Amino acid sequence: MASQATPSPQSSTLKGEHPDGHKGASVTPKAIGALFALPFADLMFQAQTVHREHFDPNRVQLSTLLSIKTGGCSEDCGYCPQSARYDAGVESQGLLNLEDVLAAAKAAKAAGASRFCMGAAWRGPKQRDLEPVLDMVREVKALGLETCATLGMLKDGQAEQLKEAGLDYYNHNLDTAPEFYGDIITTREYQDRLDTLERVRHADLHVCCGGIVGLGESRSQRAGLIAQLASLDPQPESVPINLLVQVEGTPLAGTEALDPLEFVRTIAVARICMPKSFVRLSAGRQQMSDAVQALCFLAGANSIFYGEKLLTTGNPEWERDQRLFDSLGLTAL
Repeated sequence: MASQATPSPQSSTLKGEHPDGHKGASVTPKAIGALFALPFADLMFQAQTVHREHFDPNRVQLSTLLSIKTGGCSEDCGYCPQSARYDAGVESQGLLNLEDVLAAAKAAKAAGASRFCMGAAWRGPKQRDLEPVLDMVREVKALGLETCATLGMLKDGQAEQLKEAGLDYYNHNLDTAPEFYGDIITTREYQDRLDTLERVRHADLHVCCGGIVGLGESRSQRAGLIAQLASLDPQPESVPINLLVQVEGTPLAGTEALDPLEFVRTIAVARICMPKSFVRLSAGRQQMSDAVQALCFLAGANSIFYGEKLLTTGNPEWERDQRLFDSLGLTAL
């Protein structure tokens, strides 16, 4: 008869580092690095345990993302084909008209999405840019959808205008750990990102803030990213974890691909460190097998971008997602 295994002494969830199970200020990169180093089964068990304490493990929130202004961005983010600095085959397009945005939002709602996200390739919106976006927010909100926008850096007062128009979430990612950030982006500082997040919180908007993995960062730098996200107070309501989609013409094309199980570990660690946040599988899902996505849901991912395109990169088709949900017994929130 097999003996019952005893729990590993290192398998407790950030014991002594994360006292209230939510506030992340005491979560250190060292403690998070220890989570990453756990045996895979132990890490997954912890993540699933934490997930079930706060969420129904068989329900997933669906969001759809629409690029309302594409290309021509002045930033030099090394992963982004929308930068005007790179020849990545993305044609610059002006701001979509309201009717086209509403048609896309109605289609997203009909396909099961509960949140509609609008993204514009700006360093930050000028007031003349913001006015038509405010109209989009009002009209999409009137359809009964949650609204989200990602428009770059915000100036004083802009987050309040978005809130008044009916915006629910503002997305502004940290992208990577502070110590690796300068290798990826030079046209804005890490503090610029934190300042925008502070303006969003001050306006009483929900925060959608995550990062990108597979940029060539080390595991300790991935731990540093999670530490930064978990240290935001309060923690983000939504945490998109993106896997780099390599696009020819961008500086990061040709970067060594991240091991799929390392990506699953990242999802699990994010779930443990941010137990009440929605952890979203974002960019890179098209390159993932159904088995890897299933492991990500087991690790605590409970939100996805749903549709055929994320800004300028591909995403699994609705039919494939429906088949995957059916095979795993998942339903939409």
